[in-house]
Amino acid sequence: MNGWVITIIVLAVLVLLVFSVRIVKQYERGVILRFGRLVSTRKPGLNFIIPFVDRMIKISLRIVTTVLDPQEVITRDNVTVRVDAVVYYQVLDPEKAVINVDNYREAIIQLALTTLRSVLGQSELDELLAHRDEINLRLRQIIDEQSEGPWGVRATLVEVKDVLLPESMQRAMARQAEAEREKRAKVIHAQGEQQAAQTLAEAAKIIHNQPSALQLRYLQTLVEMAGERNSTIIPITLDILNALGKNGQQKD
Repeated sequence: MNGWVITIIVLAVLVLLVFSVRIVKQYERGVILRFGRLVSTRKPGLNFIIPFVDRMIKISLRIVTTVLDPQEVITRDNVTVRVDAVVYYQVLDPEKAVINVDNYREAIIQLALTTLRSVLGQSELDELLAHRDEINLRLRQIIDEQSEGPWGVRATLVEVKDVLLPESMQRAMARQAEAEREKRAKVIHAQGEQQAAQTLAEAAKIIHNQPSALQLRYLQTLVEMAGERNSTIIPITLDILNALGKNGQQKD
């Protein structure tokens, strides 16, 4: 009879020992509730609790990555876009994450979705496409203000991954970009014509003041024409041409 009693006592002790041992991993913290009341937070390693009295809730402190559902958003300039985003968050205060919010994971996701729609609705399409870093920073700041203090959860990073535009808007932007390129091409061509005209005007002034420069230019033109070898060239100096011109004027 005594043997049975000892066996039962040993089994009871073993059962109590099993129910009292808790192992907390390195990236976790264990929040202890005793009769529903917050007692303490246990660190990683082997921990003991009072069976059937204490309850340990393990909270991971690792950064969690969550891809948000695609959202249809109307920007401030009345353009409908489809936005994909991702949020990275981390628990900083395990006690607040357990006591102050029912499900901090779902809460941070819903807060990120609401903030995403609100911020993008206040932004224009050009800002969304060209200044995405500023929008990401604004999203993270707004989420942190509402989650870090009361919930003990920090949004370490919020990124807008992709912005999908309607096909009509894509075609309109393509036409706009093409018109802009044509505009730049015409402006560059006009600037080139203007610079060429200025250079020719300066060259004409130099040749007019230096008659020998005109003679050199004439000889250079003859050399270029002779290089083609498809015609016979009889060189005549400018003096002869000028004399012929004067004779013609005298006959008239």
